[in-house]
Amino acid sequence: MNGKVFAIGFVGFAVIFGIGLYYALVYAYYDKVNDVTEITVQEHTIAVSNYEGIDATSSGLKLRGCFTVTPADFEGLVQGVTAVPLSAPKWFKCYNVGELQTDLDVGRAVAYLAAENEKDGIDRLIAVYPDGRAYEWRQLNEKYQE
Repeated sequence: MNGKVFAIGFVGFAVIFGIGLYYALVYAYYDKVNDVTEITVQEHTIAVSNYEGIDATSSGLKLRGCFTVTPADFEGLVQGVTAVPLSAPKWFKCYNVGELQTDLDVGRAVAYLAAENEKDGIDRLIAVYPDGRAYEWRQLNEKYQE
């Protein structure tokens, strides 16, 4: 009987621990960000609207944002960086990493290096569509991808 009690207790603990770990990874450390009205791209201030984003202090790579810009504001800025958008939690619906990567690969969206080494070894990138939709994320820069 003692073995059954131990086994049931152990399984119960594992389930509760697993649920807690899942919550911590997917929900707990993210903060919603909605009050952004402008972003800096290559030291130019760009007005944004309808900003919906997430970020966290636990990792510099957790920033994701969806917003609207005027594509003409990006004229003259350097483009053509190696953009590899990172995935976002499934509950952050406006950011579809698969679609974004495909659109960057085939040229439906253009990537800009917004800030190099915004955090140590981490760059911030912006992808802009011709209709004004735009997305931002952070990724490891070339120095740390090797």
